[in-house]
Amino acid sequence: MADTMVDTRWVYAFGGGGADGDASMKNLLGGKGANLAEMSSLGLPVPPGFTITTEACVHYYSNAQVYPASLDGQVEAGLRRVEELTGKTFGDAANPLLVSVRSGARASMPGMMDTVLNLGLNDQTVEGLAALAGDRRFAFDSYRRFIQMYSNVVLGLDHHMFEEILDEHKDRLDVTVDTALTAEGWEAVVGDYKKAVERELGHPFPQDPQAQLWGAISAVFASWMNDRAKFYRRMHDIPESWGTAVNVQSMVFGNMGETSATGVAFTRNPSTGQNRLYGEFLINAQGEDVVAGIRTPQALTQIAREEMGDKNPSMEEALPEVFTQFKGVVEKLESHYSDMQDIEFTVERGRLYMLQTRNGKRTAKAALKIAVDLANEGVITHKEAVMRVEPASLDQLLHPTIDPKSPRNVIAAGLPASPGAATGKVVFTAEDAEHQGAAGESVILVREETSPEDIRGMDAARGIVTARGGMTSHAAVVARGMGRPCVSGAGEIRIDHKAEVFVTRGQTIKAGDIITIDGSTGEVLLGAAKMVEPELSGDFATLMGWADESRRLKVRANAETAVDARTARQFGAEGIGLCRTEHMFFDPDRIAAVREMILADDEAGRRLALAKILPMQRQDFVELFGIMEGLPVTIRLLDPPLHEFLPHTEEEVAAVAAATGLDADKLLNRAREMHEVNPMLGHRGCRLGVSYPEIYEMQVQAIIEAACEVAASGRPAPIPEIMHPLVAKGEEMKFLRELTDRTAKAVIAEKGCEIEYMVGTMVELPRAALRAADLAENAEFFSFGTNDLTQTTFGISRDDSGRFLNAYIDKGIFEKDPFVTLDQEGVGDLIRIAAERGRSVRPNVKLGICGEHGGDPASITFCESVGLDYVSCSAYRVPIARLAAAQAAIGVMEKDR
Repeated sequence: MADTMVDTRWVYAFGGGGADGDASMKNLLGGKGANLAEMSSLGLPVPPGFTITTEACVHYYSNAQVYPASLDGQVEAGLRRVEELTGKTFGDAANPLLVSVRSGARASMPGMMDTVLNLGLNDQTVEGLAALAGDRRFAFDSYRRFIQMYSNVVLGLDHHMFEEILDEHKDRLDVTVDTALTAEGWEAVVGDYKKAVERELGHPFPQDPQAQLWGAISAVFASWMNDRAKFYRRMHDIPESWGTAVNVQSMVFGNMGETSATGVAFTRNPSTGQNRLYGEFLINAQGEDVVAGIRTPQALTQIAREEMGDKNPSMEEALPEVFTQFKGVVEKLESHYSDMQDIEFTVERGRLYMLQTRNGKRTAKAALKIAVDLANEGVITHKEAVMRVEPASLDQLLHPTIDPKSPRNVIAAGLPASPGAATGKVVFTAEDAEHQGAAGESVILVREETSPEDIRGMDAARGIVTARGGMTSHAAVVARGMGRPCVSGAGEIRIDHKAEVFVTRGQTIKAGDIITIDGSTGEVLLGAAKMVEPELSGDFATLMGWADESRRLKVRANAETAVDARTARQFGAEGIGLCRTEHMFFDPDRIAAVREMILADDEAGRRLALAKILPMQRQDFVELFGIMEGLPVTIRLLDPPLHEFLPHTEEEVAAVAAATGLDADKLLNRAREMHEVNPMLGHRGCRLGVSYPEIYEMQVQAIIEAACEVAASGRPAPIPEIMHPLVAKGEEMKFLRELTDRTAKAVIAEKGCEIEYMVGTMVELPRAALRAADLAENAEFFSFGTNDLTQTTFGISRDDSGRFLNAYIDKGIFEKDPFVTLDQEGVGDLIRIAAERGRSVRPNVKLGICGEHGGDPASITFCESVGLDYVSCSAYRVPIARLAAAQAAIGVMEKDR
């Protein structure tokens, strides 16, 4: 397709002391390109290059994978500028310019997309490189790296084929590390690599540097749509429509001997948040050696080396002058960006080059500490600190860790790459982790090292162990981003993949054996360790206090047990937004009375059975009201169809009959009578209250009696909110309101107490949303049951949607699972309509949501925009909701400014 946007700029230059862009252009240049431009403008030593914009990627995919017509000329001009700045020529046999080709999306996606280094090498330019460097070994080491990487990324050949060839050469030469190979050794490896490529593809390895360059650019664009990138985008809510930029940059070489090096650094510890330089480097290596875990790297600082007990010198000791310069650069970068930075660098023969900076990925614990520390240091405001922490990441802090008093049967130790603890069965492949995880098993993925292809298995695993790799290896970086505990570089582990075992400290651990990992200490323990609940004080409490100062939305919890209610209060819940009374009916002590009520032949029989349930139900509410200490408690009256309380098979019926003395035939017949083709749309919710008013009368009586009892005891008076589920018509709401008021007033008169209560409905049907004005005549509050509202709006059962929703997401029909993140266009419109129409009749109608969307940050942002009064979610998601609500409120304030 011809390029109609002739004047569109697709290429932006950087390096040489200046740049065409800056950090504010992240959407156009991607994160990497924007920050390379920013570092260049700051005068930092950045190898020159250019960025192909994200818009070019979008154009590429919108036009049958055809580049814009003017891109070719702009790339050529970009190359000429790099040649001028470096004094080298791309493709020149005597003085070759070599480049790297890297991806760079708006959002950091470590390891998910492809990179090619040393591009421009061929049989002629490798000789020129050798002559220029005065080091033939370095030149052919670079050439073999290029052949392997380009063949894998661009030509689609398996990287294991090249590793096997290299291992054969090392075995033949009786060496164990790559750095032991001589120039002749690397020449022989290069020869075998090229033979393998020609054998596999039927044509020689490409020698034309221009063809190499466009092949790599195409491969980077193509990697935006590879399976692991798609999966990562889904996991981190990154839109496919953003596209990726491509960065073409002149190569600098960390593999030019003992005065050359490459490394990765964080300006603060990404696991703990400690304000101390953190990272690793390798002498005589290229960057992929560090992040891929191929060699175990060395510490940056002397103190870190001593703490790790490492005998190899740190960068501070091995390259002291360069380290001093580097330390000054990283301090400048953190100060400039006002945030912890993740930095990639290379040292070429004693000269420092900066290859990347970005806001570093960090654990939730580190994110909290860094945000609080930066605010206390006066670098950022309290509101900025609140905005710095990803709400969903708090989940990492809200679950148990290993009890320090528990015995620790340590069988291996490595590096504490990602904090937290996990117990599970050992698996050795990402596929096994994915399959067993999907089956509900807790698994620990044990690998030599992980690669981007392992992303699904890493996500499915509870934790990750690698035998090789450092604190900045792929496993460590991705695990921290996912919130998975990780132990990396556990070198004493010897894995036999064929036998599916690993051997360590004289013990053999088989696939399926239980181990526990402690990502905070780097230890691997045999068996299941005892866990303890997290401490929610310190930085956590400080940041949550700042969040509460900013948020408008109240946050409640979904809870019906005392344990859930206490947990919710501990996490800062401001009441209960959904108490599902049917969960109480399933209690073993009362299920017999429930079944007796269902089997009754008339109202009198039902009332006799309900009288047995009443005191138990009342005690449930006494306990909840006491825990909530005067906070509102929304109680949903019985919702599921009655057949759910009955046994279904003849064996179950016989067992229940024997245990309860109920008639087996009557049980079986009633279960058959009550069978519904589609119970989700059947005799459930308020329809039970209309058919059998005595059920709802008993529940209202229990609620009001419990409230009177708590108030009479001198404790804070409860605020019960009595909610009728599945209401669709104003007439239903009127009937149920009258039933509730009649029953409540009778109890209040009898007990002589003064209790305030509210009556409302759960809006979970499209008709209820559309006719909200009718409902508001008798409903004082609406609680949007977004789980069912999503089901009834889409006509999709959330219990079955897992079979096909991924296909919809993969094909771009759904951007996100609507049962995880609220569908703002359809379901959201219904909520907007209901809010508007409800307020038109009752201006002060209380509005909230109580589906699982109440703990989803994106959905909470929507709730803020609609002006709801509260969200309600599971107890463990309350802190997530509090932080998300604060961020939503701050976002609205900034938008209005």
